[in-house]
Amino acid sequence: MSPALLTAVDSTSHVHLIIGSGTLAGARCIKSLEVGAVPTLIAPDNDNIHYTLAKKVEEHKLHWVRRPFEDDDVRTLGRDEIDGVVDAVFVTSGGKTAQATRISTLCRKLRIPVNVADAPSLCTFTLLSTHTSGPLQIGVTTSGKGCKLASRIRREIAASIPSELGSAVDRLGIVRRRIWEEDHAADLSPDHDAEDEGAGQTAQFNKLVTPTDLEAAKARRMRWLAQVCEYWPLKRLAAITDADVEQLFATYTQGSSTGQDGHLINPATLDARAQQGHIILAGSGPGHPDLLTTATLKAIRTADIILADKLVPAGVLELVPRRTPVEIAKKFPGNAEQAQEEFLQLGLQAVKAGKTVLRLKQGDPYLYGRGAEEFGFFRKHGYIATVLPGITSSLSAPLFARIPVTHRAVSDQVLVCTGTGRKGAAPSPPDYLPNQTVVFLMALHRLTALRDSLLEHKSAPWPASTPCAVIERASCPDQRVIRSTLEYVTAAVEEEGSRPPGLLVVGHACEVLEKSPQRWVVEEGFTGLEELDSLGEGRKGLDALRDRLITPGLDESGDPMLNARHIVTV
Repeated sequence: MSPALLTAVDSTSHVHLIIGSGTLAGARCIKSLEVGAVPTLIAPDNDNIHYTLAKKVEEHKLHWVRRPFEDDDVRTLGRDEIDGVVDAVFVTSGGKTAQATRISTLCRKLRIPVNVADAPSLCTFTLLSTHTSGPLQIGVTTSGKGCKLASRIRREIAASIPSELGSAVDRLGIVRRRIWEEDHAADLSPDHDAEDEGAGQTAQFNKLVTPTDLEAAKARRMRWLAQVCEYWPLKRLAAITDADVEQLFATYTQGSSTGQDGHLINPATLDARAQQGHIILAGSGPGHPDLLTTATLKAIRTADIILADKLVPAGVLELVPRRTPVEIAKKFPGNAEQAQEEFLQLGLQAVKAGKTVLRLKQGDPYLYGRGAEEFGFFRKHGYIATVLPGITSSLSAPLFARIPVTHRAVSDQVLVCTGTGRKGAAPSPPDYLPNQTVVFLMALHRLTALRDSLLEHKSAPWPASTPCAVIERASCPDQRVIRSTLEYVTAAVEEEGSRPPGLLVVGHACEVLEKSPQRWVVEEGFTGLEELDSLGEGRKGLDALRDRLITPGLDESGDPMLNARHIVTV
């Protein structure tokens, strides 16, 4: 099978005939509109057309011929300037029909491009899986061997190139056009063939371009541009700005060059610009270091600075390399907003300096972690944060306390609430539902008021006998679980004392696996991961396994840089 000739077709105002009424017909319609074509749908009036097609018909962006296909349609529904012949035909009903074969044969005779779904032998062209970024288009085809695979390859390619590359292509296109226009106006003859991919490189191609006077610079600019496109890293190209383009032409107007080594745009400046700082918002999970995600562990090992909440446990902070500074948020009642603002400014200052900043939070950053607020703050200043999920204590803490938050015939709903509203205000208590498990985060410091609001709920009060559990320092060695009911939970915490951070779980799911015949029962210690220690090879069980996951090639002696020492509280 010979390879196909891949081309880019200007389809502006072309008439695309779409035969069919299903999902694929809708996709073909959208694609035609994207490239500036005029889609025409042929489908019987009684067909239940896809909602995308119906919407486009309603918006007057799609002409619907409400009848079955007729052979003359390909000769009469097109543009007037080509005597009514359509520009392309898409058969979306599949290739296993006599109609599809007839349409394909007709189009081939008239030399009209035709595409038949799931029938490569009936097609004269196929659509590529494309990635578009401004003027940059990347297309992938498997020559009919698998459209899903083509989409996968396209996604991999798109993920590997700088996101700003499309804008850079646009700017370099402006440079090329202006160079040609100015040189043409000056009646110069630059080496235009230097940019032709199919043309051979002359002996002068790799010679360093060092313009010494205005006329010499003008004569060599196209070759300089070709060298830039050929050899510069894509990240460097993507860092070119409009100001750089104007500087380039100002340089030639002045008849001199700027930058280092005779370069018209300083590569070092562009490389420094491409190496901008990064901000990562990551959740550290409920507390145990083995419950970190691999992504967050990688971020901990590679960050230039770590800004951690004060509730992030010491076991997690011990994984920070000794060389990495750690700042701990000093938040307390009445100072939370000020401390948050100081942390944001500290992170912004570091990211502007080109550093990778890890904002490490307890649990999951988007579950009562103010993660979205911080994402918006950095985006406002031009930095898009990478957000890494964490195992939330709202689900993992009940698990480690042997409380299934859902259980057949007991609880089919889970509600996660905060026990403390903004600026310490009391939130509205949820209604009582016997088939619901409610998890209250940040609630233990106002447990009495929360319990009373549930028992005294105006529309759906909670029974005092409702089972509940206080879970403190979940997954840490000093984990504690107090099992009780709403009637006695306040007295239990007052007598046993508080051990933050903790949460309250309320609902009949609390008694599925463990029942408490007493007013309350206290359970000390965490053993949830002991059985897994034996799965690690070599030293320290899971610790060794985790080190090998993140640091390939680590020997049995371990990494001497793992212990965090530079920790500052702010």
